[in-house]
Amino acid sequence: MYTTNQLLFHPDVIPTLENVREGVWAEYIRALQELPETAPQKLGLCLTMMQLNKCIDCETDSFRAMRGCEECTVQTLRRFKGSDEQLIQKCAANTEQVQEFLHGKG
Repeated sequence: MYTTNQLLFHPDVIPTLENVREGVWAEYIRALQELPETAPQKLGLCLTMMQLNKCIDCETDSFRAMRGCEECTVQTLRRFKGSDEQLIQKCAANTEQVQEFLHGKG
């Protein structure tokens, strides 16, 4: 009944995001896939997706959790009203937050 998933967006889901949006977004996801899992850029994307998906509010018995993180994320990205550039800007801002945290400034 339940899928195997994380309660917070996980980097394992990143490769599935490449085909959700085209153009600049797909290129951005391809570039991220080359980086290690702990790269600030990947963590910035994860933080962005946690915010957009509202992962903190997800309950293990909720419809979203039962569908899994991948399906939740795909739906969120399809519903995102902004441009690819706006989405990438959100990721860049969160990457800066991650870097500040990692350097003890956050």
